[in-house]
Amino acid sequence: MSRKLELIVLAIFLVFAVQFVYMSSTSDAEYGGADGEAENVINEITGGTYEPNAEPFWEPPSGEIESLLFGLQAAIGAGIIGYFLGYYKAKGRYENDLGYKDKKKSESDKHSL
Repeated sequence: MSRKLELIVLAIFLVFAVQFVYMSSTSDAEYGGADGEAENVINEITGGTYEPNAEPFWEPPSGEIESLLFGLQAAIGAGIIGYFLGYYKAKGRYENDLGYKDKKKSESDKHSL
């Protein structure tokens, strides 16, 4: 990386770090999910008369387990996306190295998989 790019990345990191430290030290709010916020808004709109049509078939025993499962789901999704991005990048590089993209396909290549 160039020196200028390193300084820009460092500046962005410092801005977020300072903001995180400031918000953590001045606020006693807990992080809440969108589900809890949605429930509050629905109760506010309907006056507390809304009843859900379906119930979850399993609820995690604690918030930590729920966070663990959410993190695991995110990691699996990131792994799948990373795999396919790497696969197609490598495929393009190998085709370039072999000169496959520059050559016209012969008649037999068109019919083969």
